[in-house]
Amino acid sequence: MVLSKVIAESFRQARAQLFGNKLRTFLSLLGISIGIFCIIGVLSAVQSLQDNVSGSLAKLGDDVIYIDKWPWRDNSDDWWEYFQRPYPDYADYEALRDNLATGQLVNYWTVPDTRIIKYQGKAVEGGYLFVTTYELDRLFNIEVDRGRYWSTTEYRNGSDRILLGHSIAEQLFGPINPIGREVKMQGRKYQVIGTLAPAGDDLINPLDFDDAIMVTYNNAARFINLDNRNRYGGTIGVKAREGVDIQQLEDDIRGILRANRQLRPREDDNFALNKLSMTADALGSFFGVLNLIGLVIGGFSIIVGAISVANIMFVSVKERTSLIGVKKALGARQYIILLEFLTESVILCIIGGMIGLAMVVGVTSILNVFLPTFQITLSLFYAVTGVVISAIVGVLAGLIPALLAARMDPVEAMRS
Repeated sequence: MVLSKVIAESFRQARAQLFGNKLRTFLSLLGISIGIFCIIGVLSAVQSLQDNVSGSLAKLGDDVIYIDKWPWRDNSDDWWEYFQRPYPDYADYEALRDNLATGQLVNYWTVPDTRIIKYQGKAVEGGYLFVTTYELDRLFNIEVDRGRYWSTTEYRNGSDRILLGHSIAEQLFGPINPIGREVKMQGRKYQVIGTLAPAGDDLINPLDFDDAIMVTYNNAARFINLDNRNRYGGTIGVKAREGVDIQQLEDDIRGILRANRQLRPREDDNFALNKLSMTADALGSFFGVLNLIGLVIGGFSIIVGAISVANIMFVSVKERTSLIGVKKALGARQYIILLEFLTESVILCIIGGMIGLAMVVGVTSILNVFLPTFQITLSLFYAVTGVVISAIVGVLAGLIPALLAARMDPVEAMRS
């Protein structure tokens, strides 16, 4: 009963501060609002960015190891060492395909260069030639929008069959159904058997095949010297069998590749084994720095706001000194006076925090209209966090003025 009366009185006094000294209160709460806006806004933006990027990279698969000459980390210190390494090639692919018991499937691909593709006098430039072995669709869950994937016979025979990315197909054929049409690429004729689904609107899309011109390795080997691994490069993806630990898979891959490349026991690996967790660690550090920047900027604003709110509370105590004396003379305990002023301070700060959250919602709504590929969302957790931070600031800002009011001598207070 007493607590409810204290809270009601605190609400009344906070309301009086808001409407009695509008400009002073607005300027005082502005620091709290800006601080909450900076902290919650940055946290929400970084979390949305992290979710977007992590969701995109998750398509690479956390049970897949990618074999390359370059590691997925900062390699500036050992750049020359990595540069001299050979790229993975078809021989490495065959060794893993034939000997790796812990791998569910192994796929090799290389991107030699860009090509011009033609159909009935119309030509499209900028499409990149993507040469792959047969397992690509299962490794990345490739979605064929129209038509089909290569058959095993077509792959084995190196048939002149081609898959086109969504963008290339649209530019070359427009509204015409491309399936079964004959196209030309460097004087060779190919039959289009399928087009790939569009990549989507992710901010980062590691599996963007929209501009891809896909042919099988057995077909490309007829007119490209794919044995020249250092000219065209190449990557091998290995998917683990169900139930196989990713570390066990990595160890088995290392053993097979070292044997295939005839590396002596004391020689270092001349290949890199990359996995999704490596990018997750690097991104975690990057996003941690962004969060820290938001906390520092918002923290300074909140400190300024807390000092302003404390100033309001000191003025409030000064204006109500006689009333405090009367209350204490009538039997009001120290904790009642303390709680009354603390609650008033918390209410003022929560109002400032709510204004800051409203600013976050408004700004993110505007940004989401202009940035369709990157949607920022304010989660319930961050909204509650903003309110909690505001309440804590209210307690800290109002503590000294509230203690000053609670410890007043009633006689001296009534005389003032």
